[in-house]
Amino acid sequence: MTLAINPPETSPAPVCEPIARDAREFGAYARTGGWAFGLKVARSVRPGGQGSDETPKVSAKEFAELAGCSPERVMRYYKAWDRAADDGLVPHFEALTPGQEVELPDADVWLSYYVSRSGATSERGTAIAEAAEAEGIRPTKALEVAENPTALRAAILADPATARAARQALLDRVREDPELQSELARDVVRTDELKKAVAGESRAADRIGYVRQIAESGQIKTPAGQTVDAPADLRQEAERHLSLIDELDEDEDAGEWAAEAYDTMKSLVVETVETDPALRVRERRTKFYSSLQKATKVFEELTFDDAGEFYEDDMVQRLEELQRAVAVCIESLRGARGNHPEG
Repeated sequence: MTLAINPPETSPAPVCEPIARDAREFGAYARTGGWAFGLKVARSVRPGGQGSDETPKVSAKEFAELAGCSPERVMRYYKAWDRAADDGLVPHFEALTPGQEVELPDADVWLSYYVSRSGATSERGTAIAEAAEAEGIRPTKALEVAENPTALRAAILADPATARAARQALLDRVREDPELQSELARDVVRTDELKKAVAGESRAADRIGYVRQIAESGQIKTPAGQTVDAPADLRQEAERHLSLIDELDEDEDAGEWAAEAYDTMKSLVVETVETDPALRVRERRTKFYSSLQKATKVFEELTFDDAGEFYEDDMVQRLEELQRAVAVCIESLRGARGNHPEG
């Protein structure tokens, strides 16, 4: 009978201390992220208002000199820890002593408190960070874009999707920023291409508004300015055109559709007036009164106080021709009154 002899267990080769230390520190950072470094600052840098005789901690400047980095970088960790302490996630500075270990939050939470850019501490940076959080993105991303406008410009120029996002953001902002409104308006009027585009869009919007008013109110305005109820078939035609326009995608040009709808409705309004005898008479009466009122106003604005300074024979000739035309008009109206059933 042969006895099996198990080979002796072999111990893993010893690891040198620098490697073991790196592994331990790496594992700690993987679990806690920036909290590990935040703790080093929080337990070593004295809070504001404390003198060097009150605590063994050092100033942020001294700590930065020992660390070989800038005081600003140290203070970014300091302020991140301070904000987290206010939220109850970590102990306040006064409760920490040099070398003390505490339980740290998860690594992912660190990014909510720490912003790696000094611009984040300014009023502008705070506003950007708050807007980023409202959009559901990390503040660091928004601050990075804000600090590199050249990169933003390049992305807008090269990528239509980025340009559309920038356009929408500007529209959202311009509603609450009068200064930006004025700047954009000046840019538009100084750029021929934009000015023409705005004029075209404005014209299309006015035409669509004309069709929409008929479809929604059921009334039309005649060429002479009367407001009357629209026939059912005319209103249905307005609704049909409007539904076609409303179904257009946002990026589709509505200009041609608006022009076709507008021209169609204008023609139908004229046709409605001409096919209704009573409406046609009222239309001509309204147009006559409108023209008469305009002519009267123009004549009343003429002044002759200093006629001697600008008198010319041609002026008198024109007024005499006008007088004869007015006399003919009066005679025509008097003759019509004699033939009128109520005359």
